[in-house]
Amino acid sequence: MSGRARREGWHPGEILRPEKSVANPSGFGRYFLVMTEQLPDRTFGWSNMFVATRESDPREQGDPPAGERDTLARFLRDYRLTLELKCEGLDVAAMAAQSVPPSDLSMLGLLRHLAAVEQFWFRRVLAGQGAPALYRSAEDRNEAFQGAVADPAVVAEAWDSWRGEVAFAEQFVAAQEDLGTSISYENGLGEQDSVTVRAVLVHVIEEYARHMGHADFLRERIDGRVGQ
Repeated sequence: MSGRARREGWHPGEILRPEKSVANPSGFGRYFLVMTEQLPDRTFGWSNMFVATRESDPREQGDPPAGERDTLARFLRDYRLTLELKCEGLDVAAMAAQSVPPSDLSMLGLLRHLAAVEQFWFRRVLAGQGAPALYRSAEDRNEAFQGAVADPAVVAEAWDSWRGEVAFAEQFVAAQEDLGTSISYENGLGEQDSVTVRAVLVHVIEEYARHMGHADFLRERIDGRVGQ
């Protein structure tokens, strides 16, 4: 607890306003909510998993992967399924909720961002298609999160885009004979770079792993639901 909080008799669950300063003359337009007493009750599924039973966990379906391709594809599949599970049961407002202030992350923002990740690496880089970038422009490079508003049409479009890019990626990877195939692409800095199919798969798995950690916190703050 800060000295200021102690002096003013702050207690858990109270909203603290940032102070005005030379560096922050407006007092910063956000409120910081320190939540302990107001947290929702934590609820688990089976064991320490998110879903109710092992049989209902889609990540448990299918034979164990055999070989490098199947292993990488299976890990990526399971992370994609985890994103769907973490969003399951959320209405439009909950999908757009920035539930871990002061971060601007939301479940909808993560969905849009990961749709853009899928599109960039599989469609634009590996397949070489010139499709317009999803949720990104010269004026707003953070559109995936800034545009994640509580609008049913925005949520529906995000799911459609994500599922479309996932389907494209799955078909593209399945058709590759050699994961070591190197692809040249423009890296966004005006330079030519190269990457293999294998490296892209590992990188996208890394992206999902990082953001599912964010999703854990976001979902728990929304309704208390936790689990892997």
